[in-house]
Amino acid sequence: MRALCWMGKTDVRVENVPDPTILNPRDAIVRITSTAICGSDLHLYNGFIPTMQKGDILGHEFMGEVVEVGKEIRNLKVGDRVVVPFPIACGSCFSCEHHLYSVCENSNPNAWMAEKMWGYSPSAIYGYSHLLGGYAGGQAEYARVPYADVGPIKVPDGMSDDQALFLSDIFPTGYMGAENCNIQRGDTVAVWGCGPVGQFAIRSAFLLGAERVIAIDRFSYRLRMAEQGGAETIDYEDTDVHEALKEMTGGRGPDACIDAVGMEAHGLGVVAAYDRAKQAMMLETDRPMALRQAIMACRNGGTVSVIGVYSGFVDKFPMGSVVNRSLTIKAGQAHVHHYLRPLLERIEKGEIDPSFIVTHRLNLDEAPLGYQLFSKKQDECMKVVLKT
Repeated sequence: MRALCWMGKTDVRVENVPDPTILNPRDAIVRITSTAICGSDLHLYNGFIPTMQKGDILGHEFMGEVVEVGKEIRNLKVGDRVVVPFPIACGSCFSCEHHLYSVCENSNPNAWMAEKMWGYSPSAIYGYSHLLGGYAGGQAEYARVPYADVGPIKVPDGMSDDQALFLSDIFPTGYMGAENCNIQRGDTVAVWGCGPVGQFAIRSAFLLGAERVIAIDRFSYRLRMAEQGGAETIDYEDTDVHEALKEMTGGRGPDACIDAVGMEAHGLGVVAAYDRAKQAMMLETDRPMALRQAIMACRNGGTVSVIGVYSGFVDKFPMGSVVNRSLTIKAGQAHVHHYLRPLLERIEKGEIDPSFIVTHRLNLDEAPLGYQLFSKKQDECMKVVLKT
């Protein structure tokens, strides 16, 4: 089959690789019909995630048609159209039983690596380094889906791939980011980052009852999409974000702040240069400019929700602000399985059409171009969907 393989920093290529096979009776094989390039894939592309190996198949946002099932699979059959969650979860461990699917205790065969870095291991993730399991990803013609009796959800007839695909990751991620804010009617929520996850966080905050959402970014096309979703916007290259948020909220600050940026945050001035230098020298792994701003801007007693990807360690973390102002921080990779059914129902009811996020549709063979467009913010690229 054809698959997009990581060959080194900023080097991805479509190669011919062996077809996946059933390895476990709880496996299924899915023929991919649509797969997407995620913002977190860019961390792999740009060389920030360790333990990648030449030839690894990328991609964790995918859907398609079941073409083979293991003998223990009872809930799926050949021909079913499914979306596959990006975390791989067993469904029966302590974490899964508590709906904490992205920290499944059984799916990562390389848990010992993650334990050295983070203390304990999260779940495995498709196509996202050997630190997180070394599983082949879904930017390919076919994918093996472990624990297929737990993960995939069937897509209703009449729902397009573009409507369903983002249940695999960015819609549940943005929704969980908003849900973590404990939004009350009348709340104001600020969102750092107007990429795909940020866009879904904006719309999810409104779905959950926010009165106002303020979006922060520097690209006009991303800010424009945020405005189309109902948000007020701040261009951080033109405006002092902290002062603007104080003014827009009567001096109090937003009730909740969402960091939808993560480890490759951009910024201005001395602090941004400091973070870039420290990251280049491997004295910190992540650039936390957006996270620092979110913490400092949030109102007293408010909540900071972190859904941007962070890999390791940050410097100059404003812990004094967290403690002395009674802030709550909630963070995590999305527990996608928990959100699949409720968010599918929201799509069916017409409350949201996730296809708004798609700006580029390419063939799988054009995936390297898609990575370039998305990484360099060319051609107003917001979301690339690859068709096989």
